Amino acid sequence: MFRLKESGTNVRTEIIAGITTFMTMAYILIVNPAILSAAGIPKGPSMVATILSAVFGTLIMGFYANRPFAIAPYMGENAFVAYTGVKVLGYSWQTALGAIFIGGVLFTLLTVFKVRSWLVRAIPESLKYSFAVGIGLFLTFIGLNDAGIVSLGVPGAPVRMGHITSSSVLLAIFGFVLIGILMVRRVRGAILWGILGTTALSFITGVVQLPEAWVSLPPSLSPIFLKLDIAGAFTWGFFAVILTVFVMDFVDTMGTLIGVSARAGLLDEHGNLPQVERPMLADALATVFGALMGTTTTGTYIESAAGIEAGGKTGLTAVVTAFFFLLALFFAPFLTAIPPLAYGPALIIVGLLMLSPITKIPFDDYTELIPAFSVIVLMSFTYNIGVGMTAGFVLYPLFKVISGRYQEVHAGSWVLCALSLLFFIFYPYG
Repeated sequence: MFRLKESGTNVRTEIIAGITTFMTMAYILIVNPAILSAAGIPKGPSMVATILSAVFGTLIMGFYANRPFAIAPYMGENAFVAYTGVKVLGYSWQTALGAIFIGGVLFTLLTVFKVRSWLVRAIPESLKYSFAVGIGLFLTFIGLNDAGIVSLGVPGAPVRMGHITSSSVLLAIFGFVLIGILMVRRVRGAILWGILGTTALSFITGVVQLPEAWVSLPPSLSPIFLKLDIAGAFTWGFFAVILTVFVMDFVDTMGTLIGVSARAGLLDEHGNLPQVERPMLADALATVFGALMGTTTTGTYIESAAGIEAGGKTGLTAVVTAFFFLLALFFAPFLTAIPPLAYGPALIIVGLLMLSPITKIPFDDYTELIPAFSVIVLMSFTYNIGVGMTAGFVLYPLFKVISGRYQEVHAGSWVLCALSLLFFIFYPYG
């Protein structure tokens, strides 16, 4: 079913890869409900909706698309909906979920009619490789922050070194070194063992408390199940919210799929992902399903790169990840006890491993280099994958036209440029 031998992998490797992806994504079980609670969505039911949408989308990704990618509610989109759509603009969370549902249906139709895959093929190779590098640095920045090695929001400086002598940061550094040593020694599942080893040591030293319970029944989903307000989203005032969510999801999914696939060696000789409609349909259907369950936009997760670095190459990796998400319904107290100091170092390492595609970007052609560079730095320094990608979509045709090489711009690139300009025009800054 998964063509393991053809892909040069085996069941053991795929299982380790699936567990690794889950471990690096487990934080979403706590973080997504915590963010959406600001919009008035209750945490318990929100956690159940998060898990069910992740299981649904990731199983489709595994069985139908046969790709080692995991799907879950997106970070960024959830914050935009909670803090901008609901708290700033004053819409209800039910209306916001209606907008998510509309976006998911549009994505499904665009995927079925192969419009999304046409746009993906229109992306220049240099930008595709820049997505991988930018996502790698983005992951590294997240990992450094999770580990406490870097602190944010400091007066007079955007970042600074964390409390490097604190027990939690020292454990995070230990985790980074441990994963590095295991990789040097060619130990299979080095990232997973590093996460588990650091977690165990954090429990032993008392830096992190053991969970009070290991197993619990999931809360009821009824307070948010099918509570979306689709009619309320069809208003002109809500257009900016729908457009922003649509473009953010479109570019995030596109960038993650291409970037992670580039690192996994899944792209063909033209830099395209074969049968790209399948993983795109998986994330589109998961978005529709997630909105019905009561959560925000879902899509392919950049943390899938951790499982790929652990050797995952097929949909079996995704199926294993989905299985552990399903277990999380009952083992959430234990699984969510894995501290950021344990999975932060793993994200740093994954970021390191995603830098290699930068060698394929032509540094002697400024019409290719400047847009690619803009993608990489803006992804990291704006803390937003979508901002980096859309900047690249605008700058690439601009520099090609200025240099007199407009014939190199694919028709689809102009569509992406127009969408990106709309994104910047309607994005609610501040």
